[in-house]
Amino acid sequence: MSNEELPDGAEQAGERTAGSAKELTGRQRLIAGLWPPRVTRAQLIVAVLLFVLGLGLAIQVRSNSDNSALRGARQEDLVRILDELDDRTQRLEDEKQRLDAQRTELENSSDQAEEARKQTVEKERQLGVLAGTVAAHGPGITLTVNDPGDGVKADMLLDALQELRAAGAEAIEVNGVRVVANTYFSGDGGNVKVDDRKITAPYVFEVIGKPQDLEPALNIPGGVVQTLEKEQATVQVEQADDIVVDALRPAKQPDYARSSSP
Repeated sequence: MSNEELPDGAEQAGERTAGSAKELTGRQRLIAGLWPPRVTRAQLIVAVLLFVLGLGLAIQVRSNSDNSALRGARQEDLVRILDELDDRTQRLEDEKQRLDAQRTELENSSDQAEEARKQTVEKERQLGVLAGTVAAHGPGITLTVNDPGDGVKADMLLDALQELRAAGAEAIEVNGVRVVANTYFSGDGGNVKVDDRKITAPYVFEVIGKPQDLEPALNIPGGVVQTLEKEQATVQVEQADDIVVDALRPAKQPDYARSSSP
């Protein structure tokens, strides 16, 4: 049977069937166009900007909520809060000034303690040089007395020592014996002792001091050099930039004297 021979009801049914097929096909095409989603670069940028804008609005709303308590506070409360802040700031400033003053005091105390320590060490060194308990070196002279005829007596060597001390000698050593405040000479020519230790010619004085003062003091008219030369001794004085005096005396503790300082 051809289409022309179909009754009217059959034709309508066939048209509805064809229409349903066309409608289903369109829905499928719509779903296929939406999934999987295809996001373009422009859409992604817009989404990010919207997210950032939303986040900013949320933070602003929260900030407004936090400050709402101060906005709604009375004038008296605001004045009280400001006064408390001023008091706290003043206390912190006072504490800062106190700590600064304490730091300055500690620095000054430390500097003073360090300076006192340095002075103590220097004073101890000076006293050690004078007492003969520490070695010393510095500019000075070497006085050498040769006595081939044994005419040099103890008092002549003592005069030479006193002349050197008067000229500013700071440390002296004679034939390996350290000269200190109570040093003495004894004996006759050829049998001279210094602090009860026998020494023999040549008598060598190692002297630390200002050479320009020490040498002229020995060579004054009628002085040490001329006196020794009268006894047929030969005297030689040499200046040096560095004289070493390293003969030491043992530190002696006093038997009775005690320090009166606390």
